Amino acid sequence: MIWLVFAILTAFFESLKDVSSKHSLRNLDAYIVAWVANIFAVIFLVPLLLLTGIPKIDPQFWIALLIGGSLNVISFALYIRALQIADLSLTVPLVTLTPLFLLVTSPLIVQESSTSADAIGILLIVVGSYVLNLRERRNGYFAPLRALFRNRGSRFMLMVAFIWSITANFDKVGVVHSSPLFWSAALYGYLAVGMFPIAWFNSRRKFNQILPNLKPLMVIGLFHAIAITFQMIAVTYTLVTQVIAVKRMSALISVLFGHFLFHERGLRERLTGAAIMVFGVIVITLF
Repeated sequence: MIWLVFAILTAFFESLKDVSSKHSLRNLDAYIVAWVANIFAVIFLVPLLLLTGIPKIDPQFWIALLIGGSLNVISFALYIRALQIADLSLTVPLVTLTPLFLLVTSPLIVQESSTSADAIGILLIVVGSYVLNLRERRNGYFAPLRALFRNRGSRFMLMVAFIWSITANFDKVGVVHSSPLFWSAALYGYLAVGMFPIAWFNSRRKFNQILPNLKPLMVIGLFHAIAITFQMIAVTYTLVTQVIAVKRMSALISVLFGHFLFHERGLRERLTGAAIMVFGVIVITLF
């Protein structure tokens, strides 16, 4: 069960990354955060990679990097934008839907099949997403579901959840054909390069924000580097679906951070919804 330890650590540092990103987005442009944070993630990962050594790689690694990296550039831009325009406790729990999509993408990409108990977990995740927006029920029983699509931040995060269900599989391909550290460094290097034209096109007039805010950007990058390294180690021991499912427990931590640090309202509904979604994830993982 060593994979579970690394997956839980991934969830914890993923939540810290979300909180530090949300805090920085109060004063910084979203695309600058997305770009520079990835640069710092690479800076933290490269020395570790040099210590452990560069593994042997093959053509499948480069295919995984090209496809997974390109999709991650899109998802990362959407992710940061969602955090900027919507509540942390409303958007982050939606990435818990990634394991739901993985039930379809994993068998297709890495030939990993799930168990019959996954149906129960899926149902719990859907119920949790409904409860997340329960305050909207006064407008009708289907209002909480409509709220997911009416809120731009929620729509962006749903797109992120789907894209990540694809990229998580390419992560495993990349790790298997290199090493956890090498894949992490290569992926974030790809993201840093890929995010530059997006940041330049949308926010080049705000590049003067970077130097005065190097410290918070470094913190985001550090949490990025730690979380991705633990995740890539975990996927070498078990199914991608299980690792990502446990990783999504970060949603519960983020809801608490959103309430106590950013004073976001609706804690009862959002905490209950996130908890149900996480329980569904646990069912998918352990049964």
